Amino acid sequence: MRKTLIAPLMLALLLWTAVVQGADGDAILGYWKTPDGDAQFEIYKCGPEYCGRIAQLEEPVYPPKDKDLAGLPKIDLKNPDARLRNRKLLGLTILEGFRYKGGNTWAGRIYNPEDGNTYKCRLSVAGRGERLKVRGYLGVSLLGRTQTWTRQTKDS
Repeated sequence: MRKTLIAPLMLALLLWTAVVQGADGDAILGYWKTPDGDAQFEIYKCGPEYCGRIAQLEEPVYPPKDKDLAGLPKIDLKNPDARLRNRKLLGLTILEGFRYKGGNTWAGRIYNPEDGNTYKCRLSVAGRGERLKVRGYLGVSLLGRTQTWTRQTKDS
């Protein structure tokens, strides 16, 4: 009798753990704004992983002082791949391959269009889910920089 109860209980425990971890993993979904307010990002599910794209820019077009590009949508000018330099920044995916690691941590890669580099990245949610700590780094986490983004509604 005992053996017949243990297997279903273990299966139920494993399923419950998977559901709870999935719910925790989804804590980063939504819209996030940078500290200076110049950009908003949408984090969404992309298969079993999480990705993020630029949803809004405070200045989505080049200013008049940029003579050659004035009034045009901002593009990925610093990309090391010349074929990608004409991609519009608005809608550009910059967070890729993020997986929930448990303990309120996600790991993946972040692309920085300001310098054209891709970095390893860790994300963690803080403050009852209102803040997202974004740490981009080279090699080890000690060699990096952290920014704190704040949760937003889609249009704020």
